Amino acid sequence: MSNDLKKMYTNILGDSFPMTMTISFGSQMLIYKKRTWNITMDDGSQEERGIRYGENPDQEAALYELINGNLTLGDCTFIEPGNGLVSGISVEDMLQVGKHPGKINLTDIDNGLNIIKYMVDQPAAVILKHNNPCGCAVGDSMADAYNKANRCDRIAAFGGAVIMSKAVDKATAELMSQNYLEVVCAPEFEEGTLEILAKRKNLRVIKMARIDRLAEFEKHRFVDFKSLIDGGLIAQQSAVNSIRTVADMKDAATTSKGVEYRCERQPTEQEIDDMLFGWAVEHGVTSNSVIYVKNGVTVGIGTGEQDRVGVAEIAVHKAYIKYADILCFDKFGIPYADLALEIEQGKRDKADQEAIDAQTQEDRAGLPGSCMISDAFFPYRDGADVGIRQGVTSILQAGGSMRDFETIQACNEADPQVAMKFTGQRSFKH
Repeated sequence: MSNDLKKMYTNILGDSFPMTMTISFGSQMLIYKKRTWNITMDDGSQEERGIRYGENPDQEAALYELINGNLTLGDCTFIEPGNGLVSGISVEDMLQVGKHPGKINLTDIDNGLNIIKYMVDQPAAVILKHNNPCGCAVGDSMADAYNKANRCDRIAAFGGAVIMSKAVDKATAELMSQNYLEVVCAPEFEEGTLEILAKRKNLRVIKMARIDRLAEFEKHRFVDFKSLIDGGLIAQQSAVNSIRTVADMKDAATTSKGVEYRCERQPTEQEIDDMLFGWAVEHGVTSNSVIYVKNGVTVGIGTGEQDRVGVAEIAVHKAYIKYADILCFDKFGIPYADLALEIEQGKRDKADQEAIDAQTQEDRAGLPGSCMISDAFFPYRDGADVGIRQGVTSILQAGGSMRDFETIQACNEADPQVAMKFTGQRSFKH
């Protein structure tokens, strides 16, 4: 039975979806072609197949690329054919096949591109798991960016998909080969890197040359579909991040009952950089969400919660867990969970764990000096207070709450004062 359970994750389910699909919007049509690959497997066999399976091994799935048609609705002209990224991956792009790609691998790559398209002018890396970033960073080099992204959350990065803004070099490949990853996607792989990455046999290595042109996709909109349980559909324009410079932000100011409130401290240049970086990452995080970033690196990521103060607290909780884990790994070369288990088994002194815990508490998980990013307004000040108590020095949020004045007061009352800006734009992602 055990072997059968393991086998179902490696089998190619196959699908019954047609080779072409046409979607009509009144008199306008979009034409799609199913993407299949003729891949040579480990046993030498070849077979033309599409996606391995959907979200689960018993769900048939298909990947379609837009190949024809143009769509304009109102004043919005949607992305045209010939811009394939994930849907345009060819056999030649699969530099190492590993296991046949599945739906989750492809959607993780897609959301990684959705985030990193705002960072292609610098070395950047994002690691995703279940379509949410678990670590994202910009750095002085690709190895530095990847290392920082990985250290954000070593636990969640296990089995993740890594998207890189620039070519993978040997130093970066060596770091990647030390982890279990599902996918590495980059615009290029320098000579000698594939041999290093080949140490991980099931790793999918995908070259996507268009990553260097990702910035062009910032303003492209596509039709975003949500399928309903009754077979119906909700169609919407895809979201566009319009907060790209400090000039796009708004001062945190409001009027309540005739009284004007204004955030007294303006953000520093580094805080502005973290606001812009964090808002780009936030664009790819499932809402309700709150994240903390510091010096171009994610510190804590809270995703998909029902209440905002709760997700602010969860992001802090996760930051503490991940910080303790990386301290433990740096000192003892093992995960924090293994340290705790060895103590339970009498193999290690409890003082080792107590020292890690004490350092984590003293450092407040690296949160002091970070920027708190919220994908929508704070309905009450309690959400912002969570971050302020942890030492955040700046906040970026949508603004627009009836109680914006409370959050402004929280920033002004903080010691030292906290800077805050409004985006005037919500960044929900469901």
